[in-house]
Amino acid sequence: MQVLKQRKRHQGCYSETALELKLLLKRGALLAAANWPAVAIQFAAETTLQVMLVVPLVGAAILVAILLGADVANLLQGSVNEIFTTIAGALMSEPVALAGFVASFAIVLVGGSVLMFLVKGGTVEVLQASNAVAGPIEREPVTWDGIRAVARFSPQRFIDGCTRLFRRYLVLGFLLMLVYALSGAAYVAFLVYGYRAAGDRTLIIGWAFVAALAAIALVIWITAVNLVYLLVQIAIAAEDAGLADAGRIIARLIRTKFRDLGGVFLIVLVMIVGATFASALAWSGVGLVAFVPLVGLAVFPLQILALLLRGLVFEYIGLTALGAYLTVYRRHSEAVGVVLVTRSAGL
Repeated sequence: MQVLKQRKRHQGCYSETALELKLLLKRGALLAAANWPAVAIQFAAETTLQVMLVVPLVGAAILVAILLGADVANLLQGSVNEIFTTIAGALMSEPVALAGFVASFAIVLVGGSVLMFLVKGGTVEVLQASNAVAGPIEREPVTWDGIRAVARFSPQRFIDGCTRLFRRYLVLGFLLMLVYALSGAAYVAFLVYGYRAAGDRTLIIGWAFVAALAAIALVIWITAVNLVYLLVQIAIAAEDAGLADAGRIIARLIRTKFRDLGGVFLIVLVMIVGATFASALAWSGVGLVAFVPLVGLAVFPLQILALLLRGLVFEYIGLTALGAYLTVYRRHSEAVGVVLVTRSAGL
């Protein structure tokens, strides 16, 4: 009998946690939908960064084709990271050209990232204002009037947020890029040292397994860093705090709201993975149509439409997560405020 009571209690706790996560994500989705211009601006900034990165890659690919006689089409296959690795590997025999390519890519990456840091300040400002007036919107029926009532996007508010938060977001963004660089350098050094240390074939096979685990650990580490980075952005905007104070605030937030933060993070991660697979399947289907004579001419506008839809969906998922994290942070901040007031009153 006691076992049955404990089991029911655990099931009740699980259902309450699942319901809370569902409501958090629903609230975040409604906040993002109400302030859809912020989604569009985020998408435009992300697309601008990707287009800017294409310029040094295409230039370097043409340079490699001229110097080494490589095929430009083969050099420009894959993602940005894959193209960069391919071109850098091809230019290893030309150190001057390699240095010029890396320098140009780094300049474009830094410039595009500064644009992203600027835009993010306005996005956080808008969603924070919307979250403050939303009330229990996640527990109410979804209506057009309800969504429109919590919309707080305006060009002036967005620009004010960009202006107010830019310097601190810029410093925080450069710290993030430094962490990326150090993590990547440590991973590469670990692989190089490990393969050199592994002498015979048996050790190399074992080291390949260790390298796979290291790659998984790197992905987990970068993902955790991105989550902390987003939470620090929220703390800076909500408290108008510096980086050090925001870091201490987020440390307390993670300790007290670890379950809520972790639950939202895992669900959003599953959504991103699912959307990635769905877009990959759709893209492959559209690619098959390209081989059909005459009909294949219609593929190009379909591909453009698919890219636009994919980018907007991913930005919407990201802002949904931001809205959920803002809700968790506000509840934590209100709970801390109540505790401080109670202690000061001697209750």
